[in-house]
Amino acid sequence: MDNLQTTYLGLKLKNPLIAGSCGLTNSVTNIKELASKGIGAVVIKSLFEEQIHVDTEKIIKNEQGKVSTFTKAPDTILSKRIYDYDEAYSYIYDFAKRNSLEKYLDFLKEVKKSVDIPIIASINCVSNQDWHAFAKRIEETKVDALELNIYILPSDWRRSGEDNEKIYYDIIREVRNYVNLPIAVKIGYYFSSLAQSVQKLSESGIKGLVLFNRPYNTDFDIDNITLSHGQIYSSEEEYNHTLRWISILSGHVNCDLSASTGVHDHNAFIKQLLAGATSVQIASALYREGLDIIPEILNKTSEWMAKHKFKDVAEFRGKLSKTNLENPAAIERVQFMKLYSGIE
Repeated sequence: MDNLQTTYLGLKLKNPLIAGSCGLTNSVTNIKELASKGIGAVVIKSLFEEQIHVDTEKIIKNEQGKVSTFTKAPDTILSKRIYDYDEAYSYIYDFAKRNSLEKYLDFLKEVKKSVDIPIIASINCVSNQDWHAFAKRIEETKVDALELNIYILPSDWRRSGEDNEKIYYDIIREVRNYVNLPIAVKIGYYFSSLAQSVQKLSESGIKGLVLFNRPYNTDFDIDNITLSHGQIYSSEEEYNHTLRWISILSGHVNCDLSASTGVHDHNAFIKQLLAGATSVQIASALYREGLDIIPEILNKTSEWMAKHKFKDVAEFRGKLSKTNLENPAAIERVQFMKLYSGIE
């Protein structure tokens, strides 16, 4: 499968198939197996900004240290939790947070020593707080790149579209000021002008954009009349949305495009490359089909290339991007027409 070699974020990959950030990329054993199955690169499971705060609060609440203070009555001693004091709370909070981050950094170092494929760290951030400093620590682990997973749900009535988009640029600017690692940004599609926003993001100095982040969706349990979780894994039909936008944006951005969500077989993999994707990320397929789906996708892609006499990926990448279509308007059509569907 030497004909599948490609470059993503300036990194040489033996193929464009990447294991996206998920629970399976949170284990050295799993990552070794992913590498042995032929995966081109691995995005480590994201370190979530919110999760750090949750874990830190748990550590604080479990803190059993006691401090004694005298009241005005000398014979009365009040026992008070140490984290009830602002200064002590701040100290323990900072310690707990550093502990969570240090575990992640140690994991990155171990993974990097264990495999010879590109390793991409991932941070899921919702603000530009102090990720820039942590990104510098990530760079010191010798990982190959950093993926910033940013998904701002435009549900806050107080924030405008410009306010939401500013968060993306603020995070990117802060991180780029501190690291020289290639940076990819994984985004959702909640933008007032997706094409324009993606183009502007591609000009911010990043090396790649991952389209799209698949959000966690809530559902309703009508028996218990409460919230429940929606479908966790993607379905095979979900690749269409990404396919359309990769095709529209290919050739109009100043960075690599990585397709994500809904890729479950070699057909969807090939389609994303035809649309213009530089790489393709999979996650749900690894859970549903097992890791053997990796060589299956790669082998069948090589067979398809041989059938169509393509010597390498570059020969067919983007052949069906909007700029190369005979009828480019078709890729932007959003209303049903039997002309394109074949249904009466």
